[in-house]
Parts: sequence; C-alpha cells; structure tokens
Amino acid sequence: MGHFSVSVMGKDRPGIVAEVSRILFELGCNIEDSTCTILSGQFAMILVVFHQKMTKVSEISPAFEEVRGRMGLMVTIHSLKEEEVVHEKSFAGQPHIISVYGADRPGIVYSVARELAARKINITDLNTQVVGSKERPVYVMVIEADIPESVDMKELEVVFEKIKKEIGVSISIRPIETVEL
Repeated sequence: MGHFSVSVMGKDRPGIVAEVSRILFELGCNIEDSTCTILSGQFAMILVVFHQKMTKVSEISPAFEEVRGRMGLMVTIHSLKEEEVVHEKSFAGQPHIISVYGADRPGIVYSVARELAARKINITDLNTQVVGSKERPVYVMVIEADIPESVDMKELEVVFEKIKKEIGVSISIRPIETVEL
C-alpha cells in the first residue's frame, strides 16, 4: 500500500486532467487530494494518490511516458511515507482571508509572507495576479491563512499598516467560516 504525490506541469490545453486521471484510474490509483491551476498559460496540478499494492515510484512513473512526450508534460512522482499524509485537515487557529492590492512591484509577497511567518501563521493558499492595464498594472494577492489563537490581531493590524505605508498597498483581513466537505 502506498501514497504518492504526482506533480504535472506544462503548456495549458484541454484534456490534461482527463489524461492524467485516466492513467491513474488504469493503474488502480485513488485520487485522495488534488489541486490544479493555470498560471500565465502554464498548467500545474498536484495530486496525492493511493494504491492498494504499489509502493514504488518505478511502478507508476512508466505509465506517464507516452503522455509526457505527446502532451509535453513534466510529470514528477514521489513516494510519501504514511506519516507525511494528512488524512484529516485541521486548523490550529482561525482561518482568515488576507487581501492585498497595489501597484505591481517586486517584494509584495515577501513583505506579507515574512510577517505572517514571524507570527507562526500558516499560509494554506495563495493566489496572485496582475490585473488592470499595461500602463497601470495592479497586483492582487489573496491569501488564506490559519491564524493561531495566540496571535495578537491588533498587533497584526499594526504590522499591516506599516506594510501598507512601506510598499504602497491596501491590505484587508477577515475571518472565514470553515465548511466541512
């Protein structure tokens, strides 16, 4: 019995998810967790899969050779130890959405992520995009973060105010309700 992480990257086109999921199905793998996105025309997907009998990457990887060549995909597979697989997602604190908007420039992600890390705030999802026009690009960042109960929210607001002034962005934070699927 084995768990594997499967990473897939390549130029976006219809059919990538169908091909990857077909191969995994034909191997007898169960997809337990997955996410995919398109970034500037590049497709990226990460899956955690389980197989009842297979335990080695060498048992799974060859099945992707044909699709690697035909679709120009980079497929990477890693074996996961049982203790590396989280079966129940739990939050150490309260999940929040942090939104950041401002003129596009280097350092926006780092400025916010550095302060979150310093407070042991875990970033569970992060999306960035440049919107607006070529003449007036606007950087948008949306972070989902798990904020521990021990974090002083007033102090975090003060830190965000400092970042706003230093790099000229707008930052808002709000708690979100968790929904169990």
